[in-house]
Amino acid sequence: MKGLLKKHLVLSEEERNLRREIERSKTAIDSARNHFEQVVDPTLIDCYIYELNAAQLRYQFLLRRFKSREV
Repeated sequence: MKGLLKKHLVLSEEERNLRREIERSKTAIDSARNHFEQVVDPTLIDCYIYELNAAQLRYQFLLRRFKSREV
């Protein structure tokens, strides 16, 4: 029985970590979008496009991982 409880606590810890990373990814997306909207230099525009795409991909990855844990 202790093994099941320990496994449940470990999963809860992992779930909390995933939720925290998902929130960080949302913040990174918002930040990149805000920066993108403010710049006019073509190099910085490209930079923030890449940053936004990377943050969105990370967010999607984390969401899939979180949803697969719920099943």
